[in-house]
Amino acid sequence: MTGKLRNSRVFSMRPVVGSVIATGLVLLGGQSGAAAGPDQGAQLAATCASCHRLDGGGTGISSIIGLGEERLTSALLAYRASESPNHIMHAIALSLSDEEIASVARYVAAQGSNQP
Repeated sequence: MTGKLRNSRVFSMRPVVGSVIATGLVLLGGQSGAAAGPDQGAQLAATCASCHRLDGGGTGISSIIGLGEERLTSALLAYRASESPNHIMHAIALSLSDEEIASVARYVAAQGSNQP
């Protein structure tokens, strides 16, 4: 791939990446003051579902169904600490409190136990 084509491809992805981050932060920002009730994990996971299908299907982006609560929590904490290189996940994880990370990990892990 030539440098010019590669640069135009990266440039054309910037609005998409920016939109995904902005949407995630807006959706998550509305949750920041809420108590960690049973619905909080589901509400937060709606942001995850915009990229990671919560039914375990899809192509492209890895499924997060079946990873387990500890693994999901560890992954989100690693993204937040910039230990795992992904700008979108870093931005999303930065917007979550420890309580919110635990809540969404618990919810998503439970979805995996409901799969046939």
